[in-house]
Amino acid sequence: MSQEVVSFIENLSQPWQVEMGSKLRNLVHEVIPEVEERIQYKKPHFLKNGHYAAVISPSKDALAFMIMNATGLEVPKEFDGPPERKWLKIREGDTPDYALLASLLEQASSTL
Repeated sequence: MSQEVVSFIENLSQPWQVEMGSKLRNLVHEVIPEVEERIQYKKPHFLKNGHYAAVISPSKDALAFMIMNATGLEVPKEFDGPPERKWLKIREGDTPDYALLASLLEQASSTL
């Protein structure tokens, strides 16, 4: 685990973003135990075998959880993005379906 990623998440502007960012990071580590993480393009990126698997992208009022290599995944309508990457925008008070996120991430990263 990268201290740089830990510090990034701990220093997000809103307490709910810190909590959500930590949960999402832990989810990535549970789904992809061998994941590498780093700050790239000013946000946490998670890689499997040198390929992007997921990204946590904060904004002023939301956190976006992006799943890479998503072509062919069946994702709910609340996800956005082109076929190769899908993201769920999470706002304060939202309760994402962590089991669904884990399943989608597992499917997407299985071929990396």
